[in-house]
Amino acid sequence: MTGEPTRPPRAPGGAAAGGPGLFVTFEGGDGAGKTTQAAQLEQWLREQGREVVRTREPGGTEVGVLVRDIVLHHRGHVAPRAEALLYAADRAHHVETVVRPSIARGDVVIQDRYLDSSVAYQGAGRVLDADDVRSLSLWATGGLLPDVTVLLDLDPAVARARLDADDKPFDRLEAEKAEFHERVRAGFLALAASEPDRFLVLDAALPADQLAGRIREVVASRLA
Repeated sequence: MTGEPTRPPRAPGGAAAGGPGLFVTFEGGDGAGKTTQAAQLEQWLREQGREVVRTREPGGTEVGVLVRDIVLHHRGHVAPRAEALLYAADRAHHVETVVRPSIARGDVVIQDRYLDSSVAYQGAGRVLDADDVRSLSLWATGGLLPDVTVLLDLDPAVARARLDADDKPFDRLEAEKAEFHERVRAGFLALAASEPDRFLVLDAALPADQLAGRIREVVASRLA
């Protein structure tokens, strides 16, 4: 399970009217606002004439929907290593069938969660070896890394209050104790510190419009 990380392959000239493809991922703890920001970025990009593919992990394919049901909604225990392998299996299929073809066409892929979530949740949260978890995902995806990873950082206590306000049943990860979510947050911040050129770290407690504006600035600069 080795292989150097790679950036998304660029489409040949003229592959898309809007220019070369781009791979943008959103990361952060549950309740940080990833869905809201992904939707705003998608709308803005479409207004600019870009073709956009919005997807998520797990659950971005028919296979992923089945995996998602196991890892997030299975009522019984799932061993941490098995959990990491399930996420990696979903990721391998999703990248090969959705992400890489979309980027090759020149589309902008906006994705809710990617391999950084596995490193943070299964590595830091489940206390597995973070390097092993990352290497597993890099092998599964052929080393594909995003152009931009937006990390919406939020105090887990604030995030929990947001989730409580939604009044929805918690999934297996959302239901974990506060200590788990503190480890996940620390894991995300460590990843961002190790790859500052890829990560855009934002305070998720800021107004949504302010966050969206900053994300647009960074994505526009990468597209330029």
